[in-house]
Amino acid sequence: METEFDYNHHMESLKEERLPSTNYTKVQEPTIQLEATVAGRFSRKLFQILFYAHLILIAILTIFLTIRGLLSARNHHFHPQKWYPPLFTSIGFAAIVALTWHWVTYCNPSKAIRAAFWLSPLLTCAVGILLVLVGSAGSLAAGVIAVISSIIQSLYACWVTPRFEYATKVLSASIAFPPAETTALVILSITAAVFYSCFLVSGIGGATATGTLLDVLFILVILLSLVWSMQVMKNMLQVTVSRIRYINFACGMDMDTRIAFRDTIKYSMGSVSIGSALVPVLGVIRGSARAISLVIGGTDEFLFSCADCYSAVASTLITYGNRWGFVHVGMYDKGFVQASNDTWEMFRMAQMEPLIDSDLTSSFCLLCGLTGGGICSLAGGTWALVLHKSYATEVTLYAFLIGYFMCRVAMAWPQACVSAYYVAYAENPQNPRFDSTIPARIQELRRSQG
Repeated sequence: METEFDYNHHMESLKEERLPSTNYTKVQEPTIQLEATVAGRFSRKLFQILFYAHLILIAILTIFLTIRGLLSARNHHFHPQKWYPPLFTSIGFAAIVALTWHWVTYCNPSKAIRAAFWLSPLLTCAVGILLVLVGSAGSLAAGVIAVISSIIQSLYACWVTPRFEYATKVLSASIAFPPAETTALVILSITAAVFYSCFLVSGIGGATATGTLLDVLFILVILLSLVWSMQVMKNMLQVTVSRIRYINFACGMDMDTRIAFRDTIKYSMGSVSIGSALVPVLGVIRGSARAISLVIGGTDEFLFSCADCYSAVASTLITYGNRWGFVHVGMYDKGFVQASNDTWEMFRMAQMEPLIDSDLTSSFCLLCGLTGGGICSLAGGTWALVLHKSYATEVTLYAFLIGYFMCRVAMAWPQACVSAYYVAYAENPQNPRFDSTIPARIQELRRSQG
C-alpha cells in the first residue's frame, strides 16, 4: 500500500506548470497523469459509463412520463396547476437558501456553524408538525419521525457545543482567500441543480397523474436518480475545490479553477461516481454503529453481543470509503477506494484519528442541508395544504429532498476546503503554512481521553 508520496517532485512539476499567486496559467495538457491498476481503471470506467447511461435513460423516462401525464391529466383526478407550482417554488427557495448558506459561511463561519446547529432542529420540528396537521397515515408517520429527529438534533447540538470554537478556527483558516472562480463554479452548479430538479419533478408529476403501481416504481427510480446525481454533482465540487485548496496549502500556489474542473470531468468522473454511491451507505453504517455503541454502553447482554463486532466492521469499511479520499482523487488521480485507504492510513501515521473522528465539518454541512430542506418543505407543503390537501404530504417530502441536496451541493465548497486542509497537514505536519491549531487540538483530545 502506498503511504509515502513523491511530494517534492510533484510540487516541482506544479511550479513548472503554473505561475504563483493569482496569475493563472493556461495548461493545455492533463495536469494529473498517474497510472492505475487494470482493475481500478476498469471499475472507474464502468461506473462512469453507468452514470452517463443512467442519465440518458432517466431523461427518456422523464420526458415520456411528463408527456403522458399532461395528456391524461383530464381523465384523472390530477390537477397540474395545484401540484407543480408549490414544488417549483420550493426549488427556487432551495437555490436561494443554498447560495445564502454559501455566502454566510464565507462571511462569518462562526455564525454559520451556530445557526446550522440550532436552526436545523427547529425547522425539522416545524416540518414534522406540518406533516401531522395533514392528517393522513403516511404524513403522520413521517411527522413523528421528523419530530424525533429534531429532538436528536437538539441533543447533539448541546453535546458538541464545546467543539464550536475549534471548528470555527479550522473552517476560517480553510476557506480564507478562495479564488473568485470557485464561487462562480458553485453558482453554476446550483443553477444546473435547479434545472435538473425541475426536469425530474415534471416526470414525477407525470407519473403521479396516472398513479398506477408501475408509476410508483417509476417515481422511486427517479428519486434514486436524483439522489445519485446530486451526490455526483456535490462530489465533483469536492474533488475540484479540494485539489485547488490542497495546492494552496501545500505550496502556496493558486490553480486555475477551470482547469481543475475540466480535469475532474475528464479524468475523475469514474471515481466520483463510485464515491457518490459508497460514502452515503458507509456513512449510515458507521453512524448506526456509533449510535448502537452509545445506547448499550458497557453492557454485555445477549441482544447486544454483536455490537462490538458491528462497530469493528463499520470502522474497517470506513477506510475503504470516506469523504477525505476525494482530495487524493483530485490531486493524484487515484481510484476512490485506494484514495480513501491511503488517506486514512496517512491520518493514522500522523496520529490524527481522534481529530478526524471529532471533526464537525460534515455535521455542519449535513445540518445546513436539513435546514434548507426544512425551509423548502414548509414553503411547498404549506402551499399544497392550502391548495389541495391530498398533495401536501408528497409535495412536502419531495421539497425536503430537493432542498437538502441543493444545500449540500453549495456546502461542498467549505467541506472540500477543510478536507484539503487536513490532508495537506497530514502529509507534511512541519509545513510552516500551518499554525498550532491542529497539534494543540490533538493534544487536548488525548488529555480528555486519557
